[in-house]
Amino acid sequence: IEVFGGVDLNLTVGGMNTAAVEYMAATTGGRGKFVWMSTFDAENQVLFSKEQRPFVSVAKGGALLPATVAVIGSIAKHNLVLATGHVSPAEGLMLLREGKKQGVKHLVVTHAMNEPIKMNVAQMQEAASLGALVEFVGGNIGDADGPARMDRFADAIKKIGARFCIVSSDLGQKGNPLPAPGFGAFLAALKARGIGDQDIDLMARRNPAQLLD
Repeated sequence: IEVFGGVDLNLTVGGMNTAAVEYMAATTGGRGKFVWMSTFDAENQVLFSKEQRPFVSVAKGGALLPATVAVIGSIAKHNLVLATGHVSPAEGLMLLREGKKQGVKHLVVTHAMNEPIKMNVAQMQEAASLGALVEFVGGNIGDADGPARMDRFADAIKKIGARFCIVSSDLGQKGNPLPAPGFGAFLAALKARGIGDQDIDLMARRNPAQLLD
């Protein structure tokens, strides 16, 4: 198998830090591919969680911050993947527009329907129109919301179109299933809801492969 990595712009790497992106891009063999905007430390995440702690902002007053624009420039320069992280839907669409403007070739809306993002179908369709792939993560499908969440995901995938989607596990944390069997269960759940084998192959294999060139 081939293994690729990336950097998540949380406070642990200095937040919206172009130097972190540049350092990751210099990884031997070009194996550093993904740049996630902040997740755990995103302003949207901290506000959603009602926490009182420092956070990383991508925008202010309806405009992206200069540091965010600079990071997107670095992503474009090194042909990396821009993933939106845990920002709000409006911020995510702003990031995608700026990425397209700067010539970023690979755009991903990070688990668009999960908290704290919770994009609606119209927003996900707009993201797809900007050239982004919309990500759906299975997580632990055995939790209390699992069946209803699978229903929501399958419905959204059918409305957006599998050619604009990717699926992944977002597993491995303490208390959750391991990634491989958990991901398999997710794919089986989608298939049980009418997502065909060709569409699953497209979202799980071919679209991710194109992201990684």
